Amino acid sequence: MPRINATEQIHDDRRDRHNLRAMLPYLREFRGRALLALLCLVAAKLANVGVPLILKEIIDRFENEPVQTLLLPLTLLLAYGALKLASSLFNELRDVVFARVRFRAMRRLSTRVLAHLHALSLRYHLERQSGAISRDLERGTRSVATILNYLVFSVIPVLVEFGLVAAVLITRYAPVFMLVTFGTVLLYAIFTFAITEWRMDYRRRMNLLDSRANNQAFDSLINYETVKYFGNEGLELARYDATLSEWEAVAVKSQSSMSLLNFGQGSIIAIGVTLVMLLAADGVVQGQMSVGDLVLVNAFLLQLFIPLGFLGIVYRQIKYALADMDLVFKLLERPPEIVDRPRAPALRLRSGAVRFDRVDFHYQRERPILHQVSFSIDPGEKLAVVGHSGAGKSTLARLLFRFYEVTGGQICIDGQDLRDVTQASLRAAIGIVPQDSVLFNDSIWYNLAYGRPGATRAEIEQAAELAHIRTFIEGLPAGWETLVGERGLKLSGGEKQRVAIARAILKRPRILIFDEATSSLDTRTEQAIAHTLAEVAANHTTLSIAHRLSTVVDADRILVLEAGRVIEQGSHRALLASGGAYAAMWDLQQREAAADPQPDQAAGTLLEQ
Repeated sequence: MPRINATEQIHDDRRDRHNLRAMLPYLREFRGRALLALLCLVAAKLANVGVPLILKEIIDRFENEPVQTLLLPLTLLLAYGALKLASSLFNELRDVVFARVRFRAMRRLSTRVLAHLHALSLRYHLERQSGAISRDLERGTRSVATILNYLVFSVIPVLVEFGLVAAVLITRYAPVFMLVTFGTVLLYAIFTFAITEWRMDYRRRMNLLDSRANNQAFDSLINYETVKYFGNEGLELARYDATLSEWEAVAVKSQSSMSLLNFGQGSIIAIGVTLVMLLAADGVVQGQMSVGDLVLVNAFLLQLFIPLGFLGIVYRQIKYALADMDLVFKLLERPPEIVDRPRAPALRLRSGAVRFDRVDFHYQRERPILHQVSFSIDPGEKLAVVGHSGAGKSTLARLLFRFYEVTGGQICIDGQDLRDVTQASLRAAIGIVPQDSVLFNDSIWYNLAYGRPGATRAEIEQAAELAHIRTFIEGLPAGWETLVGERGLKLSGGEKQRVAIARAILKRPRILIFDEATSSLDTRTEQAIAHTLAEVAANHTTLSIAHRLSTVVDADRILVLEAGRVIEQGSHRALLASGGAYAAMWDLQQREAAADPQPDQAAGTLLEQ
C-alpha cells in the first residue's frame, strides 16, 4: 500500500498551517464574540475543576469530624451543586455566543468562493466538472465549521483543563503526580497521532474503492439497456464484486488497526491511572494525603482521560477537514485568467463601433483558431459571420465579451482596447442571444427579468411580446410563475430561445450578438421572429453569427470564415454573384432544405403538461 513520504508529509503540514492562518480573517469580524466564547469556556472549565476540589473538602469534613459532632456541610454541598450548574451554563453560553462566529465564517467563505468562481475564466469552467466545483465548495465550507467546532469544543477545552489541573497538582501535591499524569497524556497523544497517521492510508484507500464501486453500480444502472442488449449482467456484477473485494480486504485491515488503537489507548490510560492511584494510596497510608485527596486525584484523572478517548476521532476528523479545506483554499489561490488592469476606467460608450484588428487566438498553442482576423462593424450596422462548424465563428463572440484574451492584435469598441477597460462596463454594453440558451431552475418571470433585474413589469411583458412568447406564457396553468426546470429542460428548444431573445431585448444594450439565435426554431417561428430581430437590431451595432445562411440575407455585410481566416466578405447578392465559398454553401443549404423540409416544432412542452 502506498505511504506518504517525508517530503509530502512536510508539504502537507505546511499547507495545514497555511490554511489555518488563512481561516483567521473570517473570525476577525466577531473578535469580541470569539473572546467572550473563550471566556465562557475558561469559566466552564474553572467550574469543572472546582467540582473535585469541593468534593474533596466534603469528604475530608466527613472523615475528620467525629460522628457525634458531625453537621451537614450545607455550604459545601450548595457550592458543589452551583459549580456543576455553572459548568453546564457556561458551556451552553459558549455554544450560543460562538454560533454566530462559526456560521458567519461559513457564510463569508461560501460567498468568497462563489465570487472567485465567477471571476475565473471561461476556460477554467469548461475544463472543470461542475460537480467537482460544487463538492469543493460544500466540503470547504463544511470543513471550516468542523475545525472551529473541534477547536472550540474539543481541543481548546482539553488544553485549558490540562492547564488548570496542572496548576492544582503543582501547588497541592508532589511533582511526581504531575509528571506521571502528564507523562501519560503525552504518551497517549503520541501513540494516538502515530497510529492515526498510519491508519489514514487505509481510510483513503477505502474511500477510493467505495467511490469506485458506487460509480460502477450507478454506471451499470444508467446504461441498463446497453447491459441488457449485450447480456453482460454477469460482467457488471463481476466488476462490481471485484472492487468490493478489494474494499473488504482494506476495511478489515482498517478495523484491525482501529482495535489496536483502542487497546493501546486503553492500556496507556490504565497504566497511568494505576500509577497515580498507587502513589495517592501510598500518600494516604503514609499520612501525607487524605481520602479526599485520593478522590480528588482520581476525579482529575477521569476529567482528563475521558476527553482523551475522543482524541483519535478528533485528530482524524481535523485531518480530513484540513484536506477538504485545502481544496477550497487552493481554488481561492488560483489566479483569474482575465483581470482588469489597475485603475482601469469604465468603457466610454459613444456610437458602439466595433473593430477587430489583426486578431490571432488559440485555446491551445498547438491549435490556432483565428489568424489575422480584421473587420469593423459601424454603428447601427449588422455584420453577419458565416462558415462551417469549427471555423471560429463563436470564438469571435467570446473574445468580444472578453472571456479570453486575444493572443495577437486587438479588439476595440469606440477606439478603446477591451483590455484597457473594466470587464463589468464592457459586458453591460453587449447583449447576446447564444446558440444554447441555458435557463435558471426558476420561474419564467425570473428568467426574463434576469436581463435587467430593475425592469418594470410592463417592460418585461413588452420584451416577451416582442419575442413572440407572451401568449405562450399566459396560456400556461401557472403563467409567468411556471417553473422551467433545471437548465430550462421543461421548455422546448424554441421556447428557451425566445426567452433568451426577450432577455436580450430587455437588457437594452448598444451592441447585440446573435450567436445562432434562431438555430432551435422551426421555419414558421423563425420567420415570425426574424422581423422582430431586425427591428431590435435596427439601431444597434449587431454581430450575427450563423450557420443557416437564410437567417442573415438581410445583413449589411457578410463575412465568410474558414479555418479561422476571413476568405470572403460582401453583401448577400454580391457574394452569390462572385460564385465563391458563400455561393457554394448557399446552394448546398437550399438543396438540403428542399429535400428535407423542417417540421413545425412550435408546440410548447409545458403547455402539453
